[in-house]
Amino acid sequence: MTNPSRPLLLRALAGETLPRPPIWFMRQAGRSLPEYRALREKASDFIAFCHDPVMAAEATLQPMRRFAFDAAIVFADILLLPRALGQAVWFEAGEGPRLGPLPPNESLAAEIEASTERLSEIGETLKIVRASLEPERALIGFAGAPWTVATYMIQGQGGDRDRARAFAYQEPARLDGLLAVLVDATARYLIMQAKAGAQVLKLFESWAEGLSEDVFERVVIQPHAAIIAKVRAAGVEAPFIGFPRGAGALVENYAVGSPVEAVALDTQAPAALGRRLQAGGKTIQGALDNLLLRAGGPALDARVDALLEAWGQGPYIFNLGHGVLPDTPITHIEQVVNQVVRSAG
Repeated sequence: MTNPSRPLLLRALAGETLPRPPIWFMRQAGRSLPEYRALREKASDFIAFCHDPVMAAEATLQPMRRFAFDAAIVFADILLLPRALGQAVWFEAGEGPRLGPLPPNESLAAEIEASTERLSEIGETLKIVRASLEPERALIGFAGAPWTVATYMIQGQGGDRDRARAFAYQEPARLDGLLAVLVDATARYLIMQAKAGAQVLKLFESWAEGLSEDVFERVVIQPHAAIIAKVRAAGVEAPFIGFPRGAGALVENYAVGSPVEAVALDTQAPAALGRRLQAGGKTIQGALDNLLLRAGGPALDARVDALLEAWGQGPYIFNLGHGVLPDTPITHIEQVVNQVVRSAG
């Protein structure tokens, strides 16, 4: 039996047909908001910001005050985990993340249990947000998926991932060991987040593109399934959203092989693909172009209508194919949120 007072996001993830899809945006808390930029100036650096529960909770709640989003996502970063496992991580102004040399797998494995405690501030952030958020609005916790986090750990930065892909072929045993460490540490981290108040858990596989089918199975599908199995074994029932960005046709392999409740789709996803996933029992999320959100105008209205027409019968979560860009006008975000909310009729 359905519960109309239950958050729309949880109802969509349970496969319900709803009057309208729930809406939230990746990177909805961030540099597109002037109040975020003012808050960020008070922190000594980005990592310190993420580890300050009061500041991170404020960043999480800021977009919820401004827009009629149906869910908040905790303000954190996927690279907090390798740092908690003992690899040096820092952020260069204007250039993004940098990581020190990759430690041996044995050194990383020895830090798995301690890594969860080193991330305890993220749990405190979730507790503050959940206490401040209206009950009808859901709270999302997240982690970077093992392959994506491993690519940063191997490459030492973002951008090209050629070294990480070569590593998968040249040092398969070492990569498998690294992924095993990240599966265990990520599962523990997500269990902690769920116990702290996260009602939905998301795995960000930001670098799923360019992988052959067999490698995709090995480094994306199998680790995701292993994480979810560990989380479920701990008694956590929060639904999962998996986001294999750039996976293209392999998204369907992912939907079959990964026991997520929802598959997030990127900008390139065809309407027919989304409908096949829905017909196969998955909730889908996405796939509005963040560049179109920034551009605005009639083309944005038309694309929102097209997505609602294609997938709006559900189960569907309205979101972007990638995160909100820093220079996105606030009025454009308002435009889309209002359009989706009004679609209930």
